[in-house]
Amino acid sequence: MINKFKLILLSIIPKYTLTKLFGKIANLKLGCITHLIIKLFIHIYSINMYEIKEKDITKYCTFNDFFTRPLKDNVRNFNSREFTVILPADGYIMQYGNINYYTIVQAKNIFYNLTMLLAKNRYLSDKFINGIFINIYLSPANYHRVHMPCDGILKEMIYVPGKLWSLNKFNVNNKLNLFTKNERLICLFNTKFGLMVQILIGSIVVGSIETIWHGIVIPPRDHIIKHWCYTKQDNICLLKGQEMGKFRLGSTVITIFKKNSITLCKRIKSNNVSYVGNIMGYKD
Repeated sequence: MINKFKLILLSIIPKYTLTKLFGKIANLKLGCITHLIIKLFIHIYSINMYEIKEKDITKYCTFNDFFTRPLKDNVRNFNSREFTVILPADGYIMQYGNINYYTIVQAKNIFYNLTMLLAKNRYLSDKFINGIFINIYLSPANYHRVHMPCDGILKEMIYVPGKLWSLNKFNVNNKLNLFTKNERLICLFNTKFGLMVQILIGSIVVGSIETIWHGIVIPPRDHIIKHWCYTKQDNICLLKGQEMGKFRLGSTVITIFKKNSITLCKRIKSNNVSYVGNIMGYKD
């Protein structure tokens, strides 16, 4: 009963208005006020300043500049072994494992549909039947750039409009079909492990999502599905460990490989910390 009441309260929050407002504030150049906000953020979330490339907060003109901060070189160990795939982001592993035909685990006794996740694209979802997935949640404290698990050639990108529910643990454990209802960006790659899809999911106060080949994809929020196809002439080839996109404020990344394409590393466990570059899995 309490959880239902919480969900009702969360449902009436003006998520789009708040997201637009926070997005504008995070991009304002407010000088000393911006630097004070950054200091408070560092204190509240215990940001590890040792890892950051630029420690001088006065060098950040906006809060988003700090939020999307790059890490120092070599602060993460990007596993370079040929037949391994790596974790794409810092965060927490929410769920992982095998897809049961079209059914993916969201939380204990809560599931969602692969086809719905992939914009109701049955042709695309059929390629990932019984596939392998991992879901990584990026908290506000985390590094918010997303990297490639392996070498890949970009084939398609799909923007799916949707809700802006928070992706915190409470909602994941209680809100049905959370990831199929929220705004998301689907990126399909061809890799030596077969097709891979990496999905960047938006949530409340995620001001924007961007990729290195397109720039900012969100906003604008036009509430229509947008689809980009890429050919050999576009030649968008990303290397293992290369940055592919970033969130301006926190969210979730879901990575899916085809059936039998990789074996997940035994160290992958729910609620474990994810560090970009560590082994996700390998080809037998």
